[in-house]
Amino acid sequence: MNKPLSPQPELAPLLSPRLAYKVTAAVGLLAALVLAISVSTPWLGEKLARAGHTSSRESFDIFIGQDHLRVPANVIRFDSQRATGIVERVDLYLTWPALEGYSDETRQVFNDVDRPERLIFLQIAQSTMSRDMSGRFEPIYRHVLEETAQPAPAGLTRYDAKPSSSYAGEAFFTATRTGRPPFVLRCLLPQNPATSTSADCQRDFHAGKDLSILYRFSAKLLPEWQAIDASMESFIRDRLVP
Repeated sequence: MNKPLSPQPELAPLLSPRLAYKVTAAVGLLAALVLAISVSTPWLGEKLARAGHTSSRESFDIFIGQDHLRVPANVIRFDSQRATGIVERVDLYLTWPALEGYSDETRQVFNDVDRPERLIFLQIAQSTMSRDMSGRFEPIYRHVLEETAQPAPAGLTRYDAKPSSSYAGEAFFTATRTGRPPFVLRCLLPQNPATSTSADCQRDFHAGKDLSILYRFSAKLLPEWQAIDASMESFIRDRLVP
């Protein structure tokens, strides 16, 4: 009796049904992944390009202490703060001198780290001190400043902090204002103008019922201090809801 022939190797299946199923599933999953990436790439690229900014002009009602502000999304600096609600503070940023928020037209201004003088940053919070920077000059700052004053741009007077004080290295700028407390500004001036940042100088003032407005800008804008201060006061006043 002859033995049955063994199956010829060339006639045996290369893939078992189970393995074929796994390969098909893997190929399908890979195709779905490629499709998802291709679809999401424009959205992801746009998201990365915005780097947390938004061009939305949707207004949010923000309540800080006794005050109510209505602010468009594209001037609110952080995504986590773009919502209606009761908060401790809100951070804003604006182009200078147009005072505009982020948009397709202003995108380059917000992304250009080499031109800090084109942006002004604000922080709005409930007042924790009874006096703003102007009111603190004589009772607090004057004691830590050098006696000798120096002339500065646009009618400002400069006082350097004493090296022994906690404000060493800083300069304070003042200017008289008719019928109002003196203007006072605090700066950490860069040794080289090329290293200026958007936080070289800062000033705070009171607004609304109980708000403290702190704004920062580049030392390159010192000659424009009057326009900046007036613009900050006007900007906040226009966003307060009675």
